[in-house]
Amino acid sequence: MLSKILSKPNSAKFLSATSQILSTKCSISLQEYQSKKLLQDNGINVQRFLMASTPDEAQDAGQKLMNTIANELVIKAQILAGGRGRGTFSSGLQGGVKLTKDPSIVKDLTSKMLNHHLVTKQTKAGGVLVEKLMVAEALDIARETYFAILLDRAFDGPVMIGSPVGGVDIEEVAEKQPDKIFKERINFETGLTQEQAVQMAKNLEFTGKNIEIASEQINKLYRLFRKLDCTQLEINPFGETPDGRVVCFDAKLNFDDNAEFRQKEIFTQQDLSETDPREIKAIQLGLNYIQMDGNIGCMVNGAGLAMATMDIISLYGGTPANFLDCGGNVNEKQVIEAFNLLTSDSQVKAIFVNIFGGIVNCGTIANGIVNACRTIDLKIPLIVRLQGTNAEKANEIILNSGLNIIPELDFDSAAKKACAASSSS
Repeated sequence: MLSKILSKPNSAKFLSATSQILSTKCSISLQEYQSKKLLQDNGINVQRFLMASTPDEAQDAGQKLMNTIANELVIKAQILAGGRGRGTFSSGLQGGVKLTKDPSIVKDLTSKMLNHHLVTKQTKAGGVLVEKLMVAEALDIARETYFAILLDRAFDGPVMIGSPVGGVDIEEVAEKQPDKIFKERINFETGLTQEQAVQMAKNLEFTGKNIEIASEQINKLYRLFRKLDCTQLEINPFGETPDGRVVCFDAKLNFDDNAEFRQKEIFTQQDLSETDPREIKAIQLGLNYIQMDGNIGCMVNGAGLAMATMDIISLYGGTPANFLDCGGNVNEKQVIEAFNLLTSDSQVKAIFVNIFGGIVNCGTIANGIVNACRTIDLKIPLIVRLQGTNAEKANEIILNSGLNIIPELDFDSAAKKACAASSSS
């Protein structure tokens, strides 16, 4: 996580069970070609590319590029999961990234990519169906650097991070070569200055005329960052070609969820094809849900308490199956739907409900829990901790329900019981 580089330049590790949550907040998923199109449309240098949905379109795109600006082609399967280059297609073809100087083979090659599933180290066992390919000019990279802009609370605004060591995991660079990491705060009111952009270009070890070209690209990247309400913009590698071109070879953009009302065009591009259907359902229900790999289903109100709940589960040897924040305005129907989400996960062996009623009424939660258990005929252990507003009445509802629900007022004891229940069921 880039934010860790700002606060702890010598450590790239984040051992908390909440790391997955922190890395996915305030972001939407765009395909590589969508990110590059945003850069291209804003005057930022990227490889020239065309999109294809059929082998014939891929053949035409490759021929067009070879007839104009390309000496070699790179064909990339468009999926969100990483590890494409070493993936395997259901057709038997190895690798989701292919290089060729012969446009005549593109049709046959891409017929083994399109409409086939690509399995990588980050996909599920069945892989992901490839429906689009990016056909681009292949460029040699003479030198790779790293550049990013992100919002950071400690700096009260945007911060540039750069390194002359690019094309690798930047957190590893921060840990092993901290002197190769350069950070520069940007004044949100005055914006990025030309002096700052030039200095960053020099820090990235651009020389000669490429200092000016790189600084111009850095300025354009910052303008894009502001224009699109980004929380993070990462270019890795930000490189030079043997013929002196400065190119953004790969880009990762995250956008502030709160800016959706003015970034509708961006948010409508979000690709949910690889998103867990339960996460999509949760969005529709107004719940914050992220699937994880454990066996203890969690329902909590408030992101802070949710992350603390996952951490204490991990402390006592359990593994959280999800992050589920039902929020402060949750109603009974949402509680029932939340239980439907939790129980739809076959790996869940116990459920831990941990509610601190500030805004939310514990009675609402209790009624929702009881109705949910009766509706879905819950078969796995359920541990419920209700504290705060109307907690006494809420716990009476639980105790008088006649259902096999384990009430527990103490946070520590409730977590221990959840872990024990998950291992014995």
